[in-house]
Amino acid sequence: MSTSNQLGEEKISKLLLSFSIPAIVAMVVNAIYNIVDRVFIGRVVGSDAFAGAFVVFPIILILMAIGSLSGFGGAALTSIRLGQKREEEAKFILGNAFIILVISGIVFTAVLLIFPEPILKFFGAKDKVLPHSKEYLRYLAFGFPFQMLGFGLNNFVRAIGKPKLAMTSMLSGAIVNIILDALFIYFMGLGIKGAAIATAIAQIIAFLIVFIFFISEKNTEMRLEIAYMTPQFCIIKKILALGMTQFSIQLLNSIITLIYNRVLSETGGAIAISTYGIINSILTIIILPVFGINQGSQPIVGYNYGAKNYKRVKDTLKLAIGVATIFTSIGFILTQFFTKSIVGLFTKNPELLKTADHGVKLFFLSFIIVGFQIVSSNYFQAKGLPMKSFIMSISRQGLILVPALLILSRKYGLNGIWYAAPLSDVLAAILTGIFLFFDLKDMNRKMLEEK
Repeated sequence: MSTSNQLGEEKISKLLLSFSIPAIVAMVVNAIYNIVDRVFIGRVVGSDAFAGAFVVFPIILILMAIGSLSGFGGAALTSIRLGQKREEEAKFILGNAFIILVISGIVFTAVLLIFPEPILKFFGAKDKVLPHSKEYLRYLAFGFPFQMLGFGLNNFVRAIGKPKLAMTSMLSGAIVNIILDALFIYFMGLGIKGAAIATAIAQIIAFLIVFIFFISEKNTEMRLEIAYMTPQFCIIKKILALGMTQFSIQLLNSIITLIYNRVLSETGGAIAISTYGIINSILTIIILPVFGINQGSQPIVGYNYGAKNYKRVKDTLKLAIGVATIFTSIGFILTQFFTKSIVGLFTKNPELLKTADHGVKLFFLSFIIVGFQIVSSNYFQAKGLPMKSFIMSISRQGLILVPALLILSRKYGLNGIWYAAPLSDVLAAILTGIFLFFDLKDMNRKMLEEK
């Protein structure tokens, strides 16, 4: 069965499983790039170096945001065009997205290498932390163009029905990263510089795996060819429009991390910032399976919506929400009842252990409902409705969270900062539920009209 027929005819539970498991593994593995560095740095090099590496994290989120514009947007558009049997246009989408990724990766890296100190100070690096941040960024930046290209092309690999290849790419990079972290930090004593070099090399390897596939694989429906890289502004416009939601999510994550760092610095100092660094690392690991479900459901929803097979669209959405909720429920249990063991992976500092144990419990109070909100937001993007997806995405990470963070921190101090996240999750889920209710009502009407 061809990939296109598979998306339109295969049993949905089997499809979602076959697409999501590799995506989940790939997404979790991708988090290892940054989290393994933090674990090695925090336990071997020290708390100042840990803070230095975490200050760079919002910059990495901006890189991923830029990559999302053409990566997620192009992949979503590709799935829809394949469902409509418009293969030629799908090839141009891949080619144009690749050119955007190349140019943006080079420009992004150049800016960081030319202006590292002012950029790092803006993101909260100062005093003892700044030298560590500069050293980490200096070596890490050389892998950024490859990270952006690998991140973007992996979305296309999944969109054309090759989720295992995407998983292999990211898994290979992660394994290399872990091995080189141990080699450079433990055995060679390179400290934070060694962590950065290890990650850069790993990103290059992950990119090469998918790049070689697109330029050499004869059995794929699409290949990277110069003939399809001619800029077509109507295609670029559609790619960027569909990618705007994921771009906004990643960019808001970066801005929110910046705001958190500034507010925490004023409220609780270095210990509070380190606590959020630990919370952020835990959140990254336990929420990525939900994003893996998104990755797995996106081509199924996009293809069947393009083919006007609305029942399969609804069934995919319901199943994706259910599986995502299972993951967020597990995350809730882990963060409420096994907090000390998890926090202990990142630090041996008694004061930080105590503060982080309390902060983690409060931060994840309403985590169970997060799966529903994230999957539903992605569902609108997969259908080619970027504005609705955009509104729902920024409601949780921007419109609600930022005001809650600023207001509650002033009134309740450090506890208020941790309470802002669960409050935002609840209100955003309510808003998302309203959007989804009317969308499903409209889809039911279309199904009745076609009978």
